[in-house]
Order: sequence, then C-alpha cells, then structure tokens
Amino acid sequence: MTKVKFFNGEDIPLELHKVRVVQKLHLVPIERRLDAIKEAGFNTFRLSTKDVFLDMLTDSGTNAMSDNQIAAMFQADDAYAGSQSFDKYQQAVEDVLGKKYLLPVHQGRAAENVISKTFIKPGNVIPMNYHFTTALAHILDVGGKIAELLYDDALILKSTNPFKGNIDIDKLEKCIEENGVDNIPFIRMEASTNLIGGQPFSMANLMDVRRVADKYGIMLVLDASLIGENAYLIKQREDAWKENSLADIIKTMTGLADLVYFSARKLSSSRGGGICTNRKELYNKMEALIPLYEGFLTYGGISVREIEAIAVGLRETLDETMISQSPRFIEFVVNELDSKGIPVVTPPGVLGAHVDAGSFCPHIPQTEYPAGALAAAFYLISGVRGMERGTISSVRDENGEEILADAELLRLAIPRRVFTLSQVKYVIDRLEWLYQNRDMIGGLKFTYEPPVLRFFMGGLEPTSDWPSKLMEKIRKDFGDSL
Repeated sequence: MTKVKFFNGEDIPLELHKVRVVQKLHLVPIERRLDAIKEAGFNTFRLSTKDVFLDMLTDSGTNAMSDNQIAAMFQADDAYAGSQSFDKYQQAVEDVLGKKYLLPVHQGRAAENVISKTFIKPGNVIPMNYHFTTALAHILDVGGKIAELLYDDALILKSTNPFKGNIDIDKLEKCIEENGVDNIPFIRMEASTNLIGGQPFSMANLMDVRRVADKYGIMLVLDASLIGENAYLIKQREDAWKENSLADIIKTMTGLADLVYFSARKLSSSRGGGICTNRKELYNKMEALIPLYEGFLTYGGISVREIEAIAVGLRETLDETMISQSPRFIEFVVNELDSKGIPVVTPPGVLGAHVDAGSFCPHIPQTEYPAGALAAAFYLISGVRGMERGTISSVRDENGEEILADAELLRLAIPRRVFTLSQVKYVIDRLEWLYQNRDMIGGLKFTYEPPVLRFFMGGLEPTSDWPSKLMEKIRKDFGDSL
C-alpha cells in the first residue's frame, strides 16, 4: 500500500497487489436477510455465509494469503514429531520476533489458556492496557482479576489522541503498590487494543512500562496478534521512529517483553499461534501444557501446512506494503464516515472501522444492546456482517447484573487484501442511509445466554417489531436495488 496523489485531489488507498483467485459472493434479497437474522437469534456470529455479502465480522483467519504462503504449504513435513516445517516456523519467530524458544498453539486463546494456567493463581491481579474477551475469560477462569489502566482520555471515542492504547504509568505504579508485587504475576500489553477501536500504544509507552516492570521485578507479557499494524502506526505517528523499518520496530517491541504470544490468524494471515520467549525457565514452566492441551511440541494442534504458511507470513509481516493495506483502508472508511457526520472512533486504528453505536443509537439503552442492534440493522440494509463490540461482549457480575461496556461499537473488520474499493464504498453508502434512518432501530434482549463468551453463541430477539418496519422502509427507498 502506498499513498498516491490523484489528479482530482482524492485521497484513496492504492492496492499494490493483484487479485488472481476469487470467491463468489451472494447478496441475498432483503426478505431472506430478515429471515436469516431471525434464525441467527439477531447474533451476526450465527449467520451462515451463504446469507452474507461482505463478511466484516473479524480479521481472524480471514486475511488473504499470499502466493508464497500457499506455495509453502505444498512443502509441509507432516511428521507428528520433529517436523522440519516446525523448524522453519521456529526460525521465522527468532528472525522476526527475536525469541529463541517457541511453543506452538492452535490459536491465540490457546496461548492465553496456557499462560493463565501457568502463571496466575486465584486472587492475582493482571494490570493491562485493556482486556480482550478471550484473555479476560481465561484470567477469570483461573481465579484472576484484571486492572485496566488506560489514560482517562482513551475512552473519548472521537479524538486526535494517536495512542489510546497506552498504559497510564501513574495508574500502573499505584496498582502495583496497592496489590503488592507478589500478587501480580505479569503486566499485559495488547497490540492493539481490540475492544476500544483497535487503538495502538506507542513505543515510548511500552518502554515506560518495561521500566516499571524492571523496577518491581514483574514479567511483561505482550499480545502481539496485531503487532505489525501497531508497528506501522508507530512509524506513522511517533516521530522518533519514522525513519526505522518495521523490522526494527517490531523487534524492539518484542525485545521489551519477557513473553510474547500471538494468534497467527491475525499476525500472519494463516491459522495457529504461538508463545515465545528468550527465558528458558519460562518456556520450561509452560512446556508440559502443550502436549496436554494442544498436541506435540512441534505442531501444537496446527496443521503442518499452516505451519509452513505461518513461517512465510511472519516474514511478510515486515513488508510495509502488505501491513499498511488494512490500516489505509480503515483510514479511508473512517474519514469518509466522519466527513458525513456518522459517529466513528477516531483516529483510525487497526483491525477495522469502529462505528460508535452509542452515539448512532442514543435512544437505545445499553441494557438493550445498541451495538448488537446496530449490527443486526446494518446486516438488514446491506447484507454485510459486522460484529458487536459492546455490552453483549461484556459479562455479568456475581449478582447477575450487566457490567456495561465502556464503549458500544459496531466493528467492521477490514482484513488485509480482501475487499475492493467499490465494496468499501458500498459499506459507507449503506451506513449513511442507516444513519439517516437510525430512529427506526430498536433494542434487543437475550433469549439464550451462555455463561461464558456469550457473544459467540447467544441468541437474542428485538424488543419490538422494529426489524420488520425497517425492512419495509428499505424496500420503499431501494426497491429492487438491494
């Protein structure tokens, strides 16, 4: 991806790749979309892709793979133990992330499971910049608690703060002093903070966190699932790093952490994941859990074909042309929506464009899940599947009361090298129509609520007949051009 000045003055992203393999899409009629969202319990996770036009649910495992990744898959060594494919994976981790010891896992949440079970005891507190849903679930599962230590202005959704993912250093010191060093097994940094709009942290902040960790003798753990994009935004936004390569920035980031884990579904456009470190004693503490939960130490529950693709994808993470594609498309969408007055998280982050559902639908109380309702309404008007990132993605307290999310967001994920500019413009057009008719969107309530990670499997229903009325309005305005 590169910036090109167009003669007409437009600032649009220019793809530096060509499309050679295509997958057919379907834009089903509005009547079918209404039936589909009802059958899915108004939960976009439960939609079938046969009813989805553009799948913007997530970037996890949905980034386009490169020709070199696909070619590498044909070279896989499918030995159960001692696979040469794993040797390539391990070498790529050392070369790109600077970590010698690697434990393979089938995806990011598997790494969170192993790390949590190894290091967290009941009552422990994990300071962090912000939680991710699966990380929180694993920490709670072993009896731990979290302390989210963002700066106060990080939750101002529309702002110019370039690094909302930073940890507030004063809050971090206070958290350690109040809870005691022995009760804090590690500090967790997430690159980039998923649930508040894909917002990055700065290198300066990570260095400050490292200094605090050293001061108290606490381990620093880095969730590096979106480290490439975080590194790209550091290069774009942090003056001290503008002349550095992504390779230098990434290795500096990982060098500041004692333990690095990642989902290759995000990091390298493939499947699988890993935990890596240069401290052999940390590796030894976790090693036995890999055969127990994941598979042998040289495949970790990952297909060896995918391991070959991960190794190539890790190296491609250093290619600014590839890494910048998603942030540039996200920037384009966010700026276009913002220019139309549609509430959206700014500055643009990574992973996707995040619509501020709380401001989009201020008439819907948080207890009726405005982000979930907006996701359902947007599917009706567009056939596009986004993801709720709000109170449905939160949890209940010990008394069964909702813990209201800090932000109600509709996330429209923009995986690398997947969508065309015309498809992205369609998304913007349909959101603009929906914003002009936002008063027609109503709330939702649970009909089936799983006890853990309810946003994946839960079922809901509307609090009124608003979906049918919205469909009638869509049909009236668009006719057969749906």
